[in-house]
Amino acid sequence: MALFIPLLPNFDEGKYSAPDIAFVLIAAALVFLMTPGLAFFYGGMVHRKNVLSTMIKSVVAAGVITVLWIVVGFSLAFGDTIGGFIGNPTTFLFFQGVNSGPAWGTIPLSLFAVFQLMFAIITPGLVVGAVAERIRFTSYILFIVLFALFVYSPLAHWTWSPEGFLLKMGVLDFAGGTVVHISAGMAALAGALVLKRRKSHIEHQEVPPANIPYVLIGTGLLWFGWFGFNAGSALGANSLAVSAFLTTNTAAGAAGLAWMFFDVARGKKPSVLGFCIGAVVGLVAITPGAGFVSIPSSIFIGVIAAVISNLVVSWKQKTSLDDTLDVFPCHGVGGIVGMLLTGVFATKTVNSAGADGLFYGNPEFFFTQLKGAVIVIIFSFVVSFIIFKLINVVQPIRVTSEEEEEGLDASQHNEKYSQGTLIVESTGQEINNPAF
Repeated sequence: MALFIPLLPNFDEGKYSAPDIAFVLIAAALVFLMTPGLAFFYGGMVHRKNVLSTMIKSVVAAGVITVLWIVVGFSLAFGDTIGGFIGNPTTFLFFQGVNSGPAWGTIPLSLFAVFQLMFAIITPGLVVGAVAERIRFTSYILFIVLFALFVYSPLAHWTWSPEGFLLKMGVLDFAGGTVVHISAGMAALAGALVLKRRKSHIEHQEVPPANIPYVLIGTGLLWFGWFGFNAGSALGANSLAVSAFLTTNTAAGAAGLAWMFFDVARGKKPSVLGFCIGAVVGLVAITPGAGFVSIPSSIFIGVIAAVISNLVVSWKQKTSLDDTLDVFPCHGVGGIVGMLLTGVFATKTVNSAGADGLFYGNPEFFFTQLKGAVIVIIFSFVVSFIIFKLINVVQPIRVTSEEEEEGLDASQHNEKYSQGTLIVESTGQEINNPAF
């Protein structure tokens, strides 16, 4: 089977490059670091009685998806195409032929498979933020499996496989605006609708974040790991990776500032959470265009995405939609904005294998991006909604009201997070201890 990279210029197929191999190995490790980073980011924002249950849902995906990817996931995403819609599940079944497979550009196929695995791990973890504080842990595990098989793998094939129909249609997604963020955002929306509202949301109770320093730590880890996410998608130590690194950092910084000062302009105080959330939105928005847009353009992408997501968050708060940590407004909307702005700001001067966008006199490419985004939005939402409904038929997807009141840390895992207090389980005695 012949493999090639149609979006990366000057690739010498079939010849390994030691610097490229080292670079992608490091990038894969950086992308993995984003998973515990996401756990801290989400865990710091929920109620203290749900911190551990929220964090483990992000991290457990590393176990579930790793095994699934080896068995059949990589085959579905990058195996021999079946009509441009899905890979043949037997192509790399149980990773057969991956270690001895042909080169993917200048790196071994096995390294490409590992790099892609890290993307597959974090994507279902993003959905956690929308269904936090009320989803049953075993139901969430089942969701991860079904989402990876029926949403993530097909989208990866459509977008990144050489024979994928979105790629052939001309849709460009450098590092996962559609595959990762729009899919997770739409799944989050579906999950929030199926699981319905938390009791605290119905009663308009304010849920204080458990640990804002956790959110800061999580943001730092995500920002750091995102360099591997975007720059690593160049699949080599080259000038395109440098450009993607710079656009990633620039968009994150611009978006963090834009979110924070947009809040100030609306009469709020500048907040730690505001900057952190804004920075993540900027990282989301630059992901599809990181290797296709110029560095100055990334400032506009970050600012525009932050303002639009901020407005959607404000709108959502006036509705009955209970997306606990605003995954749909931040990842879903951020990914959509990023895809469309890639259609505006992409330029062949950055990546000759890409396209010129609307800003450079090519409206056709903008409408191609728009069509691609609409297809992914509809597919991700419909299939994810069906998955959540199906799980609810197999077993109750939501915890009982008593378990929700007790908190999922205790009711689902028999563990407790205690900031500043050590709880001695044998006696139930609480001892103040600033080390905890």
